[in-house]
Amino acid sequence: MYNTCLRITGNEMDAEDVLQESFVSAFKNLSSFKGSASFGSWLKRIVVNNAINAVKKRRMNFESLDGKEDESAIAEPVEEANLSYDVGLVKEGISKLPEGYRLVLTLYLIEGYDHKEIGQILDITESTSKSQFNRSKKKLREILKEELKYAG
Repeated sequence: MYNTCLRITGNEMDAEDVLQESFVSAFKNLSSFKGSASFGSWLKRIVVNNAINAVKKRRMNFESLDGKEDESAIAEPVEEANLSYDVGLVKEGISKLPEGYRLVLTLYLIEGYDHKEIGQILDITESTSKSQFNRSKKKLREILKEELKYAG
């Protein structure tokens, strides 16, 4: 749960605060747990929601599409398909992404939400989620290329 908080907030102190608030909230609202899902998934939903709320408090900005479909929402082929990255390097790269990019990428790739769910959670359109995701992948590739250039 801590790692989920950390991936979403991008900050250790915020992650610790969110995790603590989430456990307190879960304990206080234990009577609302209906058992229709596993306890772990119920708790994770509380953690994810609290982490997202913490990020929103920091005024997360998404690039507006003004109702237009963005070209970057179309998945681009990965040119460096044979390139393998160190997990630590990828984590570091994700932490360097702008907040909106990092959040959408984390919710989609790591937490397993689809773009419709991400749109509902973050109060953005599904197409904005898709374009933010594709832009985040492109930006992450740039960050990783830069990191590899300095490491090599």
